[in-house]
Amino acid sequence: MRFTMIKRNLNDLLSFVTVAREGSFTRAAGALGVTQSALSQAINGLEARLQIRLLTRTTRSVSPTIAGERLLHAIGNRFDEIEAELDMLTEMRDKPAGTVRITCGDHVLRTTLLPKLTGLLHDYPDVNVEFDVCYGFRDIVADRFDAGVRLGDTIDKDMVAVPIGPPLRMAAVASQAYFATHAIPRSPRDLMTHRCINQRMQTSGGLYVWDFERRGKQVNVRVDGQLIFNTSTHIVQAAVAGLGVAYLPEEEFEPHLQEGRLVRVLEDWCPPFSGYYLYYPSRRQPSPAFTLVANALRQAH
Repeated sequence: MRFTMIKRNLNDLLSFVTVAREGSFTRAAGALGVTQSALSQAINGLEARLQIRLLTRTTRSVSPTIAGERLLHAIGNRFDEIEAELDMLTEMRDKPAGTVRITCGDHVLRTTLLPKLTGLLHDYPDVNVEFDVCYGFRDIVADRFDAGVRLGDTIDKDMVAVPIGPPLRMAAVASQAYFATHAIPRSPRDLMTHRCINQRMQTSGGLYVWDFERRGKQVNVRVDGQLIFNTSTHIVQAAVAGLGVAYLPEEEFEPHLQEGRLVRVLEDWCPPFSGYYLYYPSRRQPSPAFTLVANALRQAH
């Protein structure tokens, strides 16, 4: 009888932690593989036994109460530690197994992550990789990701950072049709008279300031134009359509540059910088599956 109660309490506590972290009964039910009705009953039962409200429910979101926040901080990491320990047990198997969760951008997923991991996924059928495409900065510890992918100069110092790609360069481009009716810019300041395609930064909410450098001189330009996007894919499409000058890492514009659909300008103002890195918490013991993934992604010298 006591064992049954402990088991039920653990299941209900895991349900609470998952709902509190996901902020949604729908997403939590999907993550746990149960119905929303069963999940709601588990939370209601836990609150009834504790005689305190743990979650605040609205029509749009779910958030922990003050008591819920205290419980989440007290037990959430315990479940993480159990999960990590179970992952470590896969070292005793002939082949590593488990799920590796990575948050990243769409472009680096298509051009770097998937190509590099294809062979590994064929060789290790018990290793699963879940990708979360996100253009903002995610807290990989709080959101329970194993790793994230960012440009090297944006990674916190307390993270382990592994290069997974070569250095990058920015590129200012526009279509031939656009430059047929607009003068070629000779300096970054000239862009202030052009129609430029802006990018809204998801982290700050502000517009991206175009930064250039030549022979140690740095120039920051706030551009203007008819279009603002928060994804690079649509910026590229707009540039190809002749709707203005775009500014992104040069790899975003391939193969449009190679095939002449886009023309590059101000190339001497775009020096190389650190490329993409896989990053993860230094204090976390990596699982065998994660070690395989990290080694497959590591940039060869």
